[in-house]
Amino acid sequence: MLACKIMKIENTRRLSDRIPLGVESALPGMPSPEAQAPARKRASLWRKLALAAAALLLIVGAWLLSQGASVHAKAMLAQSLMGRAWERTLAGEREVKPWPWADTWPVARLTVPGRKVDLFILAGANGRAIAFGPGHMFGTALPGEEGNSVIGGHRDTHLAFLRDLKPGSELVVERQNGSQRRYRVKATEVLDEKETWVMKQDGRTRMTLITCYPFDALTAGGPLRYVVFADAIKNR
Repeated sequence: MLACKIMKIENTRRLSDRIPLGVESALPGMPSPEAQAPARKRASLWRKLALAAAALLLIVGAWLLSQGASVHAKAMLAQSLMGRAWERTLAGEREVKPWPWADTWPVARLTVPGRKVDLFILAGANGRAIAFGPGHMFGTALPGEEGNSVIGGHRDTHLAFLRDLKPGSELVVERQNGSQRRYRVKATEVLDEKETWVMKQDGRTRMTLITCYPFDALTAGGPLRYVVFADAIKNR
């Protein structure tokens, strides 16, 4: 009998253990739902802010990619139009504009043997001109002529190949009369933009190519320039 009573008491205890506690009987140390509400609101707010930040980053990234793609597309299309203008130049015309409203024209053609580099050099090294190709700086010798010919351009489009040139690399310039002059890279240097001595005309026939540095900079307009010095190769 005693054993049966003890078993009945134990069964009663186990049953009570399985009865869920009511909200009003919250366990000690556990906040009530009303107390948890502000924390849930804060967590929800942080999730919304994180999603908004992620969406903003995606939008900015897409915009940057589209800007880069448009620059490259414009550069490629311009070089195609320059090719037509260059054919007319070789035929005897001068200052042939690639499109009616252009304020520049091709003055030479630059190629690099062994590399996929075939560019038309434009008159003027201002921002409008070098958006479409490497530009020849007014006041310096024309590419292929006697003297120091100074060429400028963007590091991420037309003159990106400069980073791969080494001393000894050859460059070929086609002049407006169809003749060619070859150059050999003598040296490369990283200089401050104030080092204007690189444009000096001292009688030697050479070509100086200038672009911004570093090549992988996230923004343009820094003070450093990457300069390639190439001397004319004497005809044998």
